[in-house]
This record gives sequence, C-alpha cells and structure tokens, in this order.
Amino acid sequence: MTTATHPPLPYTPPYPLRTERLDLRPVTGDDFAAIHAYQRLPEVCRHLYWGPLDEAGSRESVAKKAALTTLRAEGDVLQLAAVVRETGTLVGDVCLVWKSAAHRQASIGYVFHPAHHGHGYATEASRALLALGFDHLGLHRIQAELDARNTASARLLERLGMRREAHLVENEFLDGEWSDEVVYAMLAREWEALRAADPGAAPTA
Repeated sequence: MTTATHPPLPYTPPYPLRTERLDLRPVTGDDFAAIHAYQRLPEVCRHLYWGPLDEAGSRESVAKKAALTTLRAEGDVLQLAAVVRETGTLVGDVCLVWKSAAHRQASIGYVFHPAHHGHGYATEASRALLALGFDHLGLHRIQAELDARNTASARLLERLGMRREAHLVENEFLDGEWSDEVVYAMLAREWEALRAADPGAAPTA
C-alpha cells in the first residue's frame, strides 16, 4: 500500500484502475453514445445538479470529462468511465474531486445507466475511488454530497461504510423546488478499520 501524503504532481493514476469486474479508464470521444444514453434520461438527472442533456450538451460534457485525467492542483478532478471488462460495455462514470491539499480531502461522485442498476457496479467503482484516495493519494477524508431525496445513492454510500455526517436543510434549489442536501464521509482510519475487518471489502485500486 502506498502511504505518501503528498503524491508527486502532476499525478496520473495507472489506468485502467481495475476492480473485480470493471476497468475505470479515462473518458474518450468514442464514449459519447453510451454516456448520452443516460445523460438524456430525466430519471437519471432528477437528483443531480445538471441535465437532462441533449446531444450537444452531452458532447460538451464528454469533451470536458475526457480532459480530466490528471491531478495538478487542488480543485482538479479525475473523471473515469466505468467499463465492464468482460463485455466492454460502458455502464456509467465516476469522479474524484481533490478539494484540499492542506487538509488532504476529496469528494467522490457517480452516475450509472439505470439499465445496469442492481449489479453492484456503482458500489464497486466507488470503492475503487476510495482506495485510490486513501491508499495512493494519502487523503485524510473523503466525502460525497447528494440530494436528500436520493435514497438509492444514500444506501450505496452506506454500503461503502461511509457515515451520514450532515443534513443541510433547503440549501439547494433543484427541479424547481428547495431541497435538502446530505453529506456522507469517511476518514482514513475508518478505511483502515474496514480493511482490517474485511480485507475483501476495501480493495486497493
């Protein structure tokens, strides 16, 4: 396990990040059709901060995602396509946002096509982001923010072992109404405890 608290910059992960079933790799222009297939769906975007997107919006989104492969300074993002290794099918995308170098903090996010829900892909990919952040970037804390109405996402974060840490009341205006935001988080020592209790539950990315 790598324990460096300040990885050499710029830092580019050794792509692809491999999990049991998935390859997490940089987004490319060829991913447009697969990504637009879920970015255009109202049910996917209902609790997110964007969308649904038309074709032009998705092309712009994909171009932006394709450039997010390396961390150079705080605020940078790693944006990765989640691809089922056996079939080569892109099922979603995930991101890690480096929020603070001084405080060694980041956040994670994920969006998956509903046709591929129920297989544990989002949990598997998100766990790989936690491994990347804690084991390779030496982070102290990783969090995730979500619309409080997004109970499916909350259950995913709880499966990862993250704590429900804050509930912010009506701090966002989404879908034409005020909504609450929930914050989940995990500390490096909690990640290590999870690994110690069940090594298979916290694989290294």
